[in-house]
Amino acid sequence: MPLGFIISPASDVPIFRQLMHQIQRSVAGRSVQVGEQLPAVRTLAEALVINPNTVARAYQELIREGLLESRSGRGVFVAERRQVFSEAEQERRLRHLAEQLCHEAALLGTPWKEVSALLEKTWKQLQSNPATA
Repeated sequence: MPLGFIISPASDVPIFRQLMHQIQRSVAGRSVQVGEQLPAVRTLAEALVINPNTVARAYQELIREGLLESRSGRGVFVAERRQVFSEAEQERRLRHLAEQLCHEAALLGTPWKEVSALLEKTWKQLQSNPATA
């Protein structure tokens, strides 16, 4: 399965988080389907030239969050969608991201109308054409 993940060792974001975010985007964008198996820890680590413990940590965090599931003796798979977080936790997580977006837009001087239009366009792309999102 070619995932096309790109790791940037120079980034301020820890490598395991970079990997987590890319897996999350792949699942959200439907380039990786529910039930699909992810590469083995060692295989992905070798492909990305990173420590296997880093891949294992990313997988474990995503299993804890309910995005992935480990099947004993078979590997790691994309889990069925289920309600893992309470509504309050979902709102807290989305609010945090919304605040980051709003702060960045304010720093760039982007009017709300443009931010709103970009969000809507991105959401529609994600829903209609996951490969380009």
